[in-house]
Amino acid sequence: MASFTILRCLCLFFLSSSLSMAAPPKRAIDVPFQKNYVPTWANDHIKHINGGNEIQLSLDKYTGTGFQSKGSYLFGHFSMHIKMVPGDSAGTVTAFYLSSTNSEHDEIDFESFGNRIGQPYMLQTNVFTGGKGNREQRIYLWFDPTKDYHSYSVLWNMHQIVFFVDDYPIRVFKNSKDLGVRFPFNQPMKIYSSLWNADDWATRGGLEKTDWSKAPFVASYRGFHIDGCEASAQQKFCATQGRRWWDQKEFQDLDGLQYRKLAWVRQRFTIYNYCTDRSRLPLMPAECRRDRDV
Repeated sequence: MASFTILRCLCLFFLSSSLSMAAPPKRAIDVPFQKNYVPTWANDHIKHINGGNEIQLSLDKYTGTGFQSKGSYLFGHFSMHIKMVPGDSAGTVTAFYLSSTNSEHDEIDFESFGNRIGQPYMLQTNVFTGGKGNREQRIYLWFDPTKDYHSYSVLWNMHQIVFFVDDYPIRVFKNSKDLGVRFPFNQPMKIYSSLWNADDWATRGGLEKTDWSKAPFVASYRGFHIDGCEASAQQKFCATQGRRWWDQKEFQDLDGLQYRKLAWVRQRFTIYNYCTDRSRLPLMPAECRRDRDV
């Protein structure tokens, strides 16, 4: 009986230890647009609703529009609730991304490609480090992103970058500097979002053109959550590095449930993964196995 009790206690210990090893990001806090963001171009194509708690970006044959964060950040958690362009949206791109501003820039991208009515949206992610990108991954979403708001968020710390759709991790990019892969760690980034026409390449490689008779195309936003270490563009480190919640051990990796969700997305919804494209990359990039991309 005593040995059974000890065994049971050990099992509970290891279970609780494994559960405490990782955690989801802290809950995003919704704030008005003007708290964290400003328009960057075509301000007249941004409509403010309910005191700025919601905005709409519109695209017509003359221009799209976009906005950016007031501050620059080194690490943190960044989230946006977006309702994508409904109807015949082929040729349009709704982008939400982080980017530094120098020539060897770092960038963390979500790009959502519109499509013809009845055809699914495609979501592309990419990571640029030191000016090098070409790390595209594309998935179909498991819901209609035009019917309601869904959360698109990035967790970025010294150990990993995690892309989330709602509470599902859809991609992980680990710090693989020991493998010779650059990782964004010393270039503050602003957060950007935009709606624009890219019918020369976006939908089916540019085969589907934007139908301007359906304009204006409208994407809706709310949430505008930023929880990051604010820094000037010249700073190379975060003054509070190691002391913020995203620096702690439980955010250095995904937990078992998160990895199972990631595997479910990859197995069911992946369209393209640069890690498995041997025609384009004869040698698999060094980070792919560590990121569990293969």
